[in-house]
Amino acid sequence: MPDCLFVDNFESCSGIGDCLGLEFEVDLKEYEEKYLIFQIGQENTLPEIERVSQKFQKVENICKSMEEVSRKWMNLTNNLTIKTPEESLNILANGWLVYQTIGCRLWGKSGFYQSGGANGFRDQLQDCLGMKYIDVQLLKEQIEKCCRHQFIEGDVLHWWHEETKKGVRTRFSDDLLWLPYSVCEYISFSDDTEILEEQLEYLSGEKLKEFENESYQLYFASDIKETIYEHCIRAINHACNFGERGLPKIGSGDWNDGFSNIGTKGKGESVWLGFFLYDVLNRFSKVCEMRNDFEKAEEYHKIKEELKKNLNTNGWDGRWYKRAIMDDNTEIGSIESQECKIDSISQSWSVISGAGDNDKKYISMQEVQNRLVDKENRLIKLFTPSFSAWEINPRLYKSLSGRNERKWRTVHTCCYLDHYCKLSFRVWR
Repeated sequence: MPDCLFVDNFESCSGIGDCLGLEFEVDLKEYEEKYLIFQIGQENTLPEIERVSQKFQKVENICKSMEEVSRKWMNLTNNLTIKTPEESLNILANGWLVYQTIGCRLWGKSGFYQSGGANGFRDQLQDCLGMKYIDVQLLKEQIEKCCRHQFIEGDVLHWWHEETKKGVRTRFSDDLLWLPYSVCEYISFSDDTEILEEQLEYLSGEKLKEFENESYQLYFASDIKETIYEHCIRAINHACNFGERGLPKIGSGDWNDGFSNIGTKGKGESVWLGFFLYDVLNRFSKVCEMRNDFEKAEEYHKIKEELKKNLNTNGWDGRWYKRAIMDDNTEIGSIESQECKIDSISQSWSVISGAGDNDKKYISMQEVQNRLVDKENRLIKLFTPSFSAWEINPRLYKSLSGRNERKWRTVHTCCYLDHYCKLSFRVWR
């Protein structure tokens, strides 16, 4: 074993805006090897720090731990393997994407456009939905965590920091629905119905005032506990908040965070959210029946059938489904719209949810093929045309307009958020 230089004389830092700089000299003879050991970490007690520090003063212990870490990641990422004609896709998907999702998104809370260390209610649930094929326990743990960040009224924190207990309570209309959606996925995949009986606490906090769209505060666990089944019921009941057209109200945004200025006055409705809610009602009514809660199952069945009728009448625009209706009745995703005439996710979810009438589903998907699939540039647009000159301001989108109009417009219509657009612009330019 080569000689080992152990460096342990760093002074402790204050923890406020600290920066550590190292400078030292190492003398090496010709062809000589030396291991340099640097220890940086965090533990709860001084004895634990000393124990770990002593263990990793030995190079063999470091090498052994590295092998264990590598073996653990190999076992985890090899649980699922795909094979496609595109070798570059195989390399990317078989290991690397799983590693990035777990290491960055779930553990580090630092991803492609989101590096603040926060938990996103919908974001990490969606990450775990994909990871159920790798380790379904990840999905279960995230469901439990999200239940603990739900209020007794049924709404949830849009995002929060575990360390500070601070988070933002909003009027986002889709976040809470990802909880019952994920529970249904978990049960379907694992056959573990006992999760429904697990008792978890709610958050306590001041309700949003009238026309207050969000509130960033310190929130604590309440003394109220209910089963995960009841957590899901509260989420669904809160989401069944319909507007004049019988479509769910969009609030301060739905799955598209960029639509944050469409329903702030409490009247705007979301067609996409209607399809998503239909899917959740359809799935969870079966869970209700499984628990012999036939009254709730029948209630949800009636709601979804009425919702389906409204989606195919008030949500239909003649050749495709609309995207949303603003507080002032302006329609988004309509043939009458100057911009965003057609939005892809309304059409896609009319099929995914099964709520679209058969003829309308085929007609709308044909319009997606004709209007949103750009074969020349090998991309599928989110919607078209982009928001740029229209007086309508859905907020995040329009704030990006006016920058290199020709190139920006192409990128802009393909992405959900401004963060994606900025990065994509630099890449595609």
